[in-house]
Amino acid sequence: MSWIILILAGLMEVAGVTGMSLIGQGKKLSGWLTLLIGFPISLALLGTAMETIPLGVAYAVWTGIGTVGSALIGIIFYRESASYKRVMYLSMIVIAVIGLRLVTG
Repeated sequence: MSWIILILAGLMEVAGVTGMSLIGQGKKLSGWLTLLIGFPISLALLGTAMETIPLGVAYAVWTGIGTVGSALIGIIFYRESASYKRVMYLSMIVIAVIGLRLVTG
């Protein structure tokens, strides 16, 4: 269950980062709402997950989900580069996160 909570925490981090992007685009109200909902929920869920998942692993997985998720949002919705190298490095992050899950009890 802790791993599901950690994944949800990472997804809420992506929501918070998306809110930051919306604010930068001039969409102040929706951006601030998204940011103010996403980040606190993300941190609360991360704290809950860390009750059973070691700190280093939980933080690495949380930031990995946030990094890859934010990059995918950028590619899909903001026409950011989807170059072969970028996708390859994002894939390496996903592999690392999966690896951490496999070696953590």
